[in-house]
Amino acid sequence: MKMEIIKRIGIGAFVGCFVVMLVMVLGTYSLGPQNVSFSGTEIINAFFGSIVVGWAFAFSGLIYEKEDIPLPIQVIFQMVIGLGTLFAVAVYLGWMPISLGIGPIITWIVIAIAFAAVFWLGFYLYYTFLARDINKKIELSNDFD
Repeated sequence: MKMEIIKRIGIGAFVGCFVVMLVMVLGTYSLGPQNVSFSGTEIINAFFGSIVVGWAFAFSGLIYEKEDIPLPIQVIFQMVIGLGTLFAVAVYLGWMPISLGIGPIITWIVIAIAFAAVFWLGFYLYYTFLARDINKKIELSNDFD
């Protein structure tokens, strides 16, 4: 269990930082690099905020170890925890454009959900193919017995 916690700490921090940096780079390119600059405080806040959000998604993923809970409920649980943490951090750090009205907030939420869904699907496919490969190896080893 100790190794699982260390693994989740690392993966959560890495994926969280990767996503925030990806969003910052895409946002900078879409607005024009000459028109965007980030202060040291914004970079530090993005770093620590992304780690907290990554940890929320990583640790809420422990729900998938409970095989008696249906997959849709597991996904909803992880997304509520992960996205809830993301929204709280986003409001606290000023990532969500609250002062611009409801339209930009809804757009921000839709984009956040899309990013979460894409990353969830990526991890799901990775672990599905990994399980398939492991099962094939087990079948092959059973055939030789």
